[in-house]
Amino acid sequence: MSQRPPAPPSLQELRKEIDAIDEGMHRLLMQRGDIIDRLIQVKQTQEVGSAFRPAREAAMMRDLVQRHRGILPLDTVESIWRVIIATFTYVQAPFSVHADISASEPAMRDSARFHFGFTVPYVAHFSAQAAVEAVAKSKGDLALVSATSSRTPWWLELEAVGAPKIIARLPFVERADHPAALPVFAVSRVADSALVTEVETFSVRVSGWNAEVARALSPLAEIVAVPDTAFDGAALLISVTGAGGIDKIKAALIEAGASVRSTALVGSHATRYTVPPTRSKS
Repeated sequence: MSQRPPAPPSLQELRKEIDAIDEGMHRLLMQRGDIIDRLIQVKQTQEVGSAFRPAREAAMMRDLVQRHRGILPLDTVESIWRVIIATFTYVQAPFSVHADISASEPAMRDSARFHFGFTVPYVAHFSAQAAVEAVAKSKGDLALVSATSSRTPWWLELEAVGAPKIIARLPFVERADHPAALPVFAVSRVADSALVTEVETFSVRVSGWNAEVARALSPLAEIVAVPDTAFDGAALLISVTGAGGIDKIKAALIEAGASVRSTALVGSHATRYTVPPTRSKS
């Protein structure tokens, strides 16, 4: 006689399994908090300032995307982990997020909430320069500013030694229909040992800037340009990948007929992770 297949579990049994998983996740979060408490004592993070670790965070997010599977949307998983990371960073060394809302207040707020949650204080500013200036005056705050356009060369404030720098480009995980898709730079003070330098960002001031020069540079790097009428030129924010990338940019500028007046490293960030369309929602 053939045996009957085992009866499927009841709804009550499945709900008990879910409850047990929920309790386990909560206990693990509390356990993580206990470790962070010990970490504060060992590293004395509250005394030295910023607790941001861009290189470690980028590695964590890459691992998260690579191992993810199942029906839970990647958007949800990324947001949960972002909030966990940001909140425990805040616990180590309290900070505020200063957001430039001049381009789009709703989009910038979505980005801030997606990446930092609701525990971290959110402070709106009407210009990128104001947001960066607030961070420069703080002990360990962070600014979010547009990574693709600007009305003023706010990055000039990052040139000085000891000034805040660009530490991340968000969203780190790029995919279609991202719920916080606004391209932004994160600016803060971070220990050199904690930075990730896969992409370097430079402030470059040039004379002789025109449409032809802009077209010559566009295939080589991501560029934000603000006209500088006093010198018939422009203030550029250039993101380049790989060693010696800025030398190639300067050579291309000169070949196109522009003159390079100054160059300064103003930050670095991880290479963004692009998720194939088939994985963007699974």
